[in-house]
Amino acid sequence: MPSAVRKIIFIVYTLALMVFTVWYGYFIYPIIFAHSDSKHAEMVEEKDSGKTEEELMFEKFLREQAKTSTTDLGYMVVKEQYVKGHFHHVGMTIEPDTGNVCIKCHGAVPHDKAKAIRGFLNMHAFFLACEVCHIPPKEGQPKWAFRWYQKSTGNVIANPPGLVTTEIDKYGNYGAKVAPGTLDDSGTFHLLNTQKERDFVDEYLQKKDLLGETEQSKMKKVIHRKVAEQPLLCEKCHTTEGKPYLPFAQLGYPPRRINALTSTEVVGMVKKYRKFYIPKFLLQEEEAKKGKEPGKGENGKEEGGEEKKAVAM
Repeated sequence: MPSAVRKIIFIVYTLALMVFTVWYGYFIYPIIFAHSDSKHAEMVEEKDSGKTEEELMFEKFLREQAKTSTTDLGYMVVKEQYVKGHFHHVGMTIEPDTGNVCIKCHGAVPHDKAKAIRGFLNMHAFFLACEVCHIPPKEGQPKWAFRWYQKSTGNVIANPPGLVTTEIDKYGNYGAKVAPGTLDDSGTFHLLNTQKERDFVDEYLQKKDLLGETEQSKMKKVIHRKVAEQPLLCEKCHTTEGKPYLPFAQLGYPPRRINALTSTEVVGMVKKYRKFYIPKFLLQEEEAKKGKEPGKGENGKEEGGEEKKAVAM
């Protein structure tokens, strides 16, 4: 091969390598290494800011709250808060409830005793006030009326428009809850737990440490005087027999949602599957604490999964 041809080939390869280097540096490098570079710059900036570790953590959380990410679930696309390090989508944001009395002590996810169904029960707490299931009318009392109240204010509102949406991610996340109450002679609705009741609970929480254990126990009985020993069970609402306990249509649920809530699938699950079986590997930690071999009974024999009755706690 003539030397002139070799020189041309060498020049072409050299130019191609230079073009590739420029292209790699301009397009590829930022994609692969920009995250680590920005993280390093962020760390240097934080170190030189003179702020405490707590202040920096607070600012970091605020920045993450402002970021959003989009997740394609196949049947819908979810846009939500971005949380660094999370592979799965975070889920919908749930507004804090400032109008409910019970959660002041029991929290927004109060069900924790029945491990097999506590997630199912706590899901209902997103859109139902505790009083719906835990304070049914006593025998001889008239039936409660039901209305929506806004979580952020505690005020009674009209049926939320989110009830008729076709977006699945809106189901149950209305910024409001259903609560029981009474109607006066003029037809005005009044919540069971009034503002006076909420103020009383607030005062008790502020001053309870001034009371002894006996006095605190008596005050708790006063606060829980309306609460039934046995809460309502699922089939009171999810039923095809007679009228459901909650007047779905009056509360704004469209026919397609009512049919889903009272469908044979839901009713069948509620009525037939009274026992839930937890996989053995989920019980290993608890059994280890009791000194038992996972999957073994007290006598060392194999045993089935733990049974949990589907009752509201």
